[in-house]
Amino acid sequence: MHTLASHMQILVIGYNDSGCDQNCVDTAYQIGYHIAKQKAVLITGGMGGVMRAASRGAHDAGGISVGIIPNSDSAKSNEFCDVVIPTGLGYMRNFVNVYAADGVIIVGGGVGTLSEMCAAYMYNKPMVSMRDTGGMADKMGGTYLDYRKSQLIHQASEPSEAVDMILSLLRHSQ
Repeated sequence: MHTLASHMQILVIGYNDSGCDQNCVDTAYQIGYHIAKQKAVLITGGMGGVMRAASRGAHDAGGISVGIIPNSDSAKSNEFCDVVIPTGLGYMRNFVNVYAADGVIIVGGGVGTLSEMCAAYMYNKPMVSMRDTGGMADKMGGTYLDYRKSQLIHQASEPSEAVDMILSLLRHSQ
């Protein structure tokens, strides 16, 4: 784990293009923007929807956006990724995304998002879900994924709150 916010790597997960409404786009954009302003590195799955919006936010704030994509062709990533890591792993790349991150912020999301949440849970990565973005963020926010209760999925109502919360959780877990 990194000791300075400027080195922390925050994974933003959620809906791809399908299921991603304007609220999720706006929320993810603001999260990416705030991550960059806190001098942390944004990590996403590098594709569309929440991933593209967060990457655009980090880009607009002058930050660094890393896209870890499921394809083997880096040209498949969204245009706002500064660094593209083509894995050729399909959905298995979800584990790579989580391994690369210090913490996770969830915006909406379906079963792919849930798989990343499960990986984060297994590896004790702090998670914050965005309220009122639908999908897994609303369904699983404020809960634990299993009986071990090893990692609470915290909840935030505002993008800046989510970023501040994940950075605080990371600082306190050192």
